[in-house]
Amino acid sequence: MPTPEQMTAAVHAYVDAFGKGDPELAVAIFADDAVIEDPIGTPPKCGHDAIREFYQMSMATGAKLVLDGPVRVGADHAAFAFHVPLHFDGQDMEIHVIDTFAFDADGKVKEMRAFFGPSNMIPTG
Repeated sequence: MPTPEQMTAAVHAYVDAFGKGDPELAVAIFADDAVIEDPIGTPPKCGHDAIREFYQMSMATGAKLVLDGPVRVGADHAAFAFHVPLHFDGQDMEIHVIDTFAFDADGKVKEMRAFFGPSNMIPTG
């Protein structure tokens, strides 16, 4: 089972990947057969190729993640709240998100789920 320190480090590596705009850094935290659902309720993206394509598109928007508190860990899961400041549809806004990671025995993320919806997209300008 991964340690709390390993899981917290994976979350920070994920945030850092967005800060650098580098999809490969994000893909590196995921297991080969990982599944992401971002946002929750959308079709899952399965495996490194689909995950890479998703993060290439996400990072092309210039999105940066700003943690809104500590990473929460329990058993083989981590959860973290953050917001994404961006310019969308002609206005400045923030999207407020909670992501969850489930880890495999090797400390790689096997499942990521992002929880947010239209009510979490808040105009800031």
